[in-house]
Formats: sequence, C-alpha cells, structure tokens
Amino acid sequence: MTVLMVDRRGSGQVGVRGFSLSRFGGRWLSPVVLLLLWELGSRSGLIPERTLAAPSAVIGTLLEMLLSGELPSNLLVSFARVAVGLLIGISLGLILGLVAGLSRAGELAVDPLMQIKRTIPALALTPLFIVWFGIGETPKVALIAFGTVFPVYLNLYSGIRSVDLRLLDAAKSFGLSRWEQIWHVVLPSALPSLLVGLRYALSVAILVLVVAEQINASAGLGYLINNARDFMRTDIIVVCLMVYAILGLGADWLVRTVEARALIWRPSIVEQ
Repeated sequence: MTVLMVDRRGSGQVGVRGFSLSRFGGRWLSPVVLLLLWELGSRSGLIPERTLAAPSAVIGTLLEMLLSGELPSNLLVSFARVAVGLLIGISLGLILGLVAGLSRAGELAVDPLMQIKRTIPALALTPLFIVWFGIGETPKVALIAFGTVFPVYLNLYSGIRSVDLRLLDAAKSFGLSRWEQIWHVVLPSALPSLLVGLRYALSVAILVLVVAEQINASAGLGYLINNARDFMRTDIIVVCLMVYAILGLGADWLVRTVEARALIWRPSIVEQ
C-alpha cells in the first residue's frame, strides 16, 4: 500500500511514501487474531474447557502459579536438568568434533560411530536408559546429553573441514606452528558453524526435556504436566507448554547474542 503526501508549502511536488504493516507490528497481527478467536471460542462454548482452556484462564493460572512459587520451583528443576545435560553433551561434541576434524586418524575412529549415533533417535533409548540408570535423574540427563552431542559435533567438524586453505597457506608463510594455525585460523573460521550447532543443540535439549520429564518425575515442568493431565487441567498444561516455548526462545536468543558479539568481524549481506 502507498500513501500520497502533498507538499503544503506550495512547491506543487507530491511525495510517495511506502506504508507497511511491518512498521506497525504486523508480525503480531496473526497471533493476536488467533488468541482473540480462541478466547471467543472458549467463551461461546465452541471450545470446551476440558478440551482447551481459554487464554484468560491460562493467564490467571500462570499468575497463581507464579505467586504461589509452584512454577518457579519446578522450573528451576527443569533448568538444572537441561544445564547438566547440555554441559555433558556440548563438551563431548566439542572434543569429538576437534578429534575428527583435526586428524585423519581421529576421523576414521570417531565419525563412523557418530554417524551410527545419528541414525538412532535419542528418545528411542528411553527404555534402555531406564534399565541401565533406573528412574531417577540420571536417565533424564543422559537423554539430553545424548541428543545434543551430534549437532555440536557435526557442525564443528564441518566448520573445521571447510576452512579456506588459502588462510592456512598464509599462516604457514608467516611461520605459525600447527597449534598456532589451529588457534588463530582454524577455530575462528569454524566458529560460525559451531554456533549454528549450539543453537540446534539447545532446541534439541528442550524437545528431549519434554519427554525425559515424563519418566517418573517428582518435580519439574513434566511433573506439572502429568499431574494436570490426570486432573484434566488444560490451563496448567498450556502454561507449561508456554514455559517450554519461552525456554527455547531464550536459549536461541542467548546464542544469537553471543554470535553477534563473537562474529562482529563477519560481513553481513542483510541490510539493517
């Protein structure tokens, strides 16, 4: 849509200025409309409360859970599980990616095993992990770690193997040693790929957490969802799903922030 702007100072020139919904929050239009339709459907009885609670009821439940401390305490439990699982998974992914990416022998030893691991869904190992580790915290953390290893490994490995050989030749001409080449050339060049792997690993961790917390959890967001399911409390279920979504968005924002600062040297093809 375009808007004609007439010059009132008498110059007789007419300016044309573009008008776009994106300038006025156009990206929020469809979600807001969806929420309004959802609320109307709930209030009119088209959407039964047992099927899906109204947005107003969900917001009320959210406030109650925040004020009572029920949501923050369980959120901390879930956050601790994700943090420990990510720490293990990312650490293993970094080590294996460096070994396979920097050495031909390491590639032959590590990459076939990682490709086998890639074809095994992390959630398919849930019964086996329960047999091995019981029904405590260990299988939950192990599932998150298992699911996050491969994204970090693959992207770091690919980033290392995609380093421009001309940069390495230049480093050699300046007399840099093998380890200096790795530190000053290889790792900085592989950093963009590694950060992509981290973003993917964080999203995988949240997805695995949803299922892992169904394993006899006594606390956490999954525990709240299980209890809400038994009592047909769809409002609590939606609140927990919202928290999962916020965790995913927050994790992605964190990596994007690190990426913006760590890769400030990288030219951008997207105009600001």
